[in-house]
Amino acid sequence: SLQTELIAQIDNHVGLVLTVTDTRLELRTSGKRAPGPVFVDFVGGSLGHSRTVNRFGMLFKAIGLKKESQPPSVIDATAGLCHDAFLMACEGCHVTAIERSPILHALIVDGVHRAIDVDNDLALIFQERLQVMHADAGDVLAKLSPQQQPDVVYLDPMFPPRTKSALVKKEMRVLRSVVGDDEDSAALLTTARHSAKRRVVVKRMKHAPQLAADPMACFQGKTTRFDVYAPFAKSTQRL
Repeated sequence: SLQTELIAQIDNHVGLVLTVTDTRLELRTSGKRAPGPVFVDFVGGSLGHSRTVNRFGMLFKAIGLKKESQPPSVIDATAGLCHDAFLMACEGCHVTAIERSPILHALIVDGVHRAIDVDNDLALIFQERLQVMHADAGDVLAKLSPQQQPDVVYLDPMFPPRTKSALVKKEMRVLRSVVGDDEDSAALLTTARHSAKRRVVVKRMKHAPQLAADPMACFQGKTTRFDVYAPFAKSTQRL
């Protein structure tokens, strides 16, 4: 269940509205200065373009993806709109993307269905390398058997609010309105470190505090960084 109220008109509605259009599912914000709709598009736009160019080198380095070796299996425990999970799957990783928000999960599933309808290559990726789940990732990770544990657990918790006045990009503002702050991020990291075979990767804003004090590596860009943690009770992996 999406746990939403059904309305026929959105003109006078205040707040977020999950909208069914003729072509897709959208999340809209009402008001004169509201940003445009948020939806998932794996075919076109920036995400569709990103899968054809290596613009996310730090992400791939952080998860341990190497050209000469088998791509790692990954559980993306905070899928959001499934951007990073999709890019990892496009690079050959077997990815399970877990999202606990029913609204965001619905947007992802809608994007998957539309992509499958128009692109055979994407249909193969979703069929063979990318599974999307609506669940609480902490519960899923805690119940994995040793045989089910992935090589990598990937976390992209909601970033802390910015202290500067610059507006956060549209998608991030809308996502925060839906899911709020991920206040259980540190606890999820602990669970992830008990569940991953090789490493746990946490995506953060460049100057955001670490979720734990002992990362074994850090890959830093202009605005974001990837903190890499060793699994508990396992030897540190060489990068």
